[in-house]
Amino acid sequence: MSRVNAPVVRSDHHTVRRCIEIAMADKGAGSCGELPYFTWEDVQKRCTREERWLVIKRKVYDITRFCYKHPGGPRVISHYAGQDATDPFTAFHIDKELVQKHMKCLLIGELAPGQPSVEPSKNAALVEDFRALRSTVEQMGLLKPNKLFFLGVLLHILLIDVLAWMTLHYFGTSLIPFLITALLLGTLQAQAGWLQHDFGHLSVFSKSKWNHLVHKFVIGHLKGAPASWWNHLHFQHHAKPNCFRKDPDINMHPLFFALGKKLSVELGMKKKKYMPYNHQHKYFFLIGPPALLPLYFQWYIFYFAVQRKQWWDLAWMISFYVRFGFTYIPLIGIGGTISLFMLVRFLESNWFVWVTQMNHIPMHIDYDDNKEWLSAQLQATCNVDQSFFNDWFSGHLNFQIEHHLFPTMPRHNYSKVAPLVRSLCKKYGVDYQSKPLFTAFADIVHSLKESGELWLDAYLHK
Repeated sequence: MSRVNAPVVRSDHHTVRRCIEIAMADKGAGSCGELPYFTWEDVQKRCTREERWLVIKRKVYDITRFCYKHPGGPRVISHYAGQDATDPFTAFHIDKELVQKHMKCLLIGELAPGQPSVEPSKNAALVEDFRALRSTVEQMGLLKPNKLFFLGVLLHILLIDVLAWMTLHYFGTSLIPFLITALLLGTLQAQAGWLQHDFGHLSVFSKSKWNHLVHKFVIGHLKGAPASWWNHLHFQHHAKPNCFRKDPDINMHPLFFALGKKLSVELGMKKKKYMPYNHQHKYFFLIGPPALLPLYFQWYIFYFAVQRKQWWDLAWMISFYVRFGFTYIPLIGIGGTISLFMLVRFLESNWFVWVTQMNHIPMHIDYDDNKEWLSAQLQATCNVDQSFFNDWFSGHLNFQIEHHLFPTMPRHNYSKVAPLVRSLCKKYGVDYQSKPLFTAFADIVHSLKESGELWLDAYLHK
């Protein structure tokens, strides 16, 4: 095969032929294993349902069929179709050599010698400096976990669980012990949510399979939710944060809320009104924090597990509800247990929504504009100032910037890398925001009010 800018035949036979060619190339088989050259323009055209290519370290891969078998789900990898996926590939995978072996059959070519290593629309110096920072982080050992830290987190969760039961067992089932138990269990659920997040991001063990196994236990048995559901949603969020139609965390636009300045004006100009968005900063307090988990997630997760045939996840989930019932029905009966459970979900929902939205909703929300990894994460993310309470309360997600840049980094190392990230942002004029906790909460409401007003002005006058 000559190394020219040649089209690729779309068939399963092509995949088989490419695997043979790559294997022969690995054995030094000569020119039959050589790869064709492509330009960035060639790659950028392949971002449709029929054909999806991406670039990793100058190599061009055809993921059209593979995306449906991708362990992280088809959408997260497809969001980079037609783009350079080098930095997200590096960020998300902890065993890159193993992954690259499985990618060989997807390899269809490489960028031509005259093509830059970075997409022409991006700041090459910024990209290279961030990759240098990534190398520094690895050399400093900041991607290596302290397993005793995570053991301590797990033990403190289990301790809270025991204290919740002991409160009802020893102090009776009157209103005050009942409410204290609910508060303890709500705290347990929030903290278990942060811990499952650690395992879901492969931040605890060096092998992916151990992270996945314990992730199923924590999110399934301790929280009653499917790991596959979390993976499906959360990895997309990290791949393209605050990008409309790519980040599922902003799917409440436009059905419930008008989000982002540009999107809100666009919605108004199209004369679309699914809700009275100019009042969304008010009804957020009704359908946002109090309702997300008990009225939506709580029921959707069962549909997801069954519809996707995630039977192991469903088994782990059922084990949580069985354990909860056996623990509290003997003390407060079936009705009391159901009331306790719903109150716990209500408390957890408020905790979860305020913490997870304070870093993103006030930030830039728009369609994907394919920015550099650093710029894309920083424009969609802000931090909350460090303190012992803020670290514990948010599961260290007050360091949301560092977490988004290095998603597999153990959370106890965020504060160590933060000064390096600040320095790089300052060098390139990238806005690095950090604010007090309650300011971050208030900014959610302020941003909703602003985008609602922008929608109303466009709806009435444009």
